[in-house]
This record gives sequence, C-alpha cells and structure tokens, in this order.
Amino acid sequence: MYLPKHFEEQRIEVLHALIEAYPLATLITHNDYGLNANHIPLQLKTTPGLGLLQGHIARANPVLADLDKPIERLAVFQGPQMYISPSWYATKQQTGKVVPTWNYCVVHVYGQIRLIDDRNWLHGHLTEFTRDKESGLPEPWSLADAPTDFIDRIIQHIIGFEMTITRLQGKWKVSQNQPPENRKSIIEGLSQSGLAEAQTMAKIIENYQN
Repeated sequence: MYLPKHFEEQRIEVLHALIEAYPLATLITHNDYGLNANHIPLQLKTTPGLGLLQGHIARANPVLADLDKPIERLAVFQGPQMYISPSWYATKQQTGKVVPTWNYCVVHVYGQIRLIDDRNWLHGHLTEFTRDKESGLPEPWSLADAPTDFIDRIIQHIIGFEMTITRLQGKWKVSQNQPPENRKSIIEGLSQSGLAEAQTMAKIIENYQN
C-alpha cells in the first residue's frame, strides 16, 4: 500500500478499534489461477502479540483450497470514507489551486491462516460473535434460540479459521497535508452535510488536527 508518512497510523489500539468497528474484511488470497477476494466478517482477539482474527467460511467456497497453505495472507478493513469537495477549501478563494480528494481510513492486516475443523470451536465462535453483534438490540438473538439440530446442520457446512497477525498497516488519509485553514473549512463543510459518514469524517479530521 502506498503510505506517505503523514498518513500513517501506527497505534495498535487505533488500528484494532477500526477492525472492531468495521469487521467486514476483504480477504485476499492467491492461487495458480490468480487473485481471489472474499468478503468475510472477522472477529478480533487483541492478544497475543498484534492480535488474532477469527472467522468462518462455507465449505463450498473454493477459497478453502487457497487457505490450506502456510503462506502470508492479507485482510483489508475499510473504515470511514468521504468525498472532499474543493469548494470547502478556504484557499479556493485565494488561489483557485484546489482539487477534489477522497478521505479514508483503512487497515491492512497480514498473517498466516490456520483452518479449524472442529464443531465445538465453531459453536463457541458463532456464539461469541453473534452475542457481540446482538448486544444492545431490543431483543438480542442467540444460538440457543434456534433448534440444536438446525444449528448443527449449519455448522456442518462451514469451517473455521484463525489468522495470526504478523504485521499491521494503517492509513488515515484525513487532510493532514492541508494547511490549518483548509482543515478547519473542510470540517465545517462536512459538519453541514446531513450524511452520517460526513459527520464521522469531520470528527476524525478534528482529532488529527496538529
């Protein structure tokens, strides 16, 4: 990933927080036929080391053959993003030398994957993952709400995996390369938008003010 120093985010707790908030990963693998990309929700365990990602895939998914090899994989987590209009730049009125851009936060996770073909592990993984995502809902659902034989049949059609994280790359392209007056006016422009994504990006830019 192209990563200018001023856009680099190295704090592990910040990278972990994005993964937890945006858990749908693009898992990129490679085989003799070329590249494959699968979109898989992953659960982060912050220890040991840099962390561990857990997930599951359908046994019918051809990527299963790619994962059964001890080589490095890449999972991409896309966080907040937003188009930035040059009309928001304070310097537009002064020089006119402004162009649009796109702000975004992203984490690239590298590591090796271990397949887990174990019914008890899968049941525990599904129980914990759904409990986490259902928390806060008015009527949270749990695996125990469904018939045991039904859940067992579902589990028979999936296989689990763990990805031990060996390195993390974080890119927060949030207008750090702009002068203070432009960052201020970008925040104002985003804040006036009715889009939730714009409000989120405005807060991120504000947090990254020098």
